[in-house]
Amino acid sequence: MRVHVIAVGRLRAGPEKDLIGDYLKRFDRTGRALGLGPAQVIEVDDRKGGGMATEAGAIRKAIPDGALLAVLDERGTADTSPHFAQRLAGWRDQGRRDLALVIGGADGIDPSLRAEADYALSFGKMVWPHMLVRVMLSEQLYRAASILAGAPYHRV
Repeated sequence: MRVHVIAVGRLRAGPEKDLIGDYLKRFDRTGRALGLGPAQVIEVDDRKGGGMATEAGAIRKAIPDGALLAVLDERGTADTSPHFAQRLAGWRDQGRRDLALVIGGADGIDPSLRAEADYALSFGKMVWPHMLVRVMLSEQLYRAASILAGAPYHRV
């Protein structure tokens, strides 16, 4: 199952981008034997003045046809890492070819796009900077693959 992290805005070179690259490379290496990956980040423009509706249109264009749509939203489900791993495995086992994980812009995700989502994931009730959400999501993808592979990375 290919994973597409679709994020509003551009991330400049720096430690966050390096961390994302490292975790997604680890995810690809660990997940390959599990039928997970590859993973890629797709950045969509956050044009000033366009608002959430414009961002939603750009996000929709970036979502592969037939992909399972999961949005990151503080109103979503706060999974444990093992439960998130099992959720990924379940989607893979259902034959889903693509998973689109969407990180909205500064104002969040347009309500119409949120309503289309198959799943909403929360990293807690706090609002996180978008660059950190990308890092945390990338790490959780790697952690999920490690859990499914039985690797010692995740300790309870």
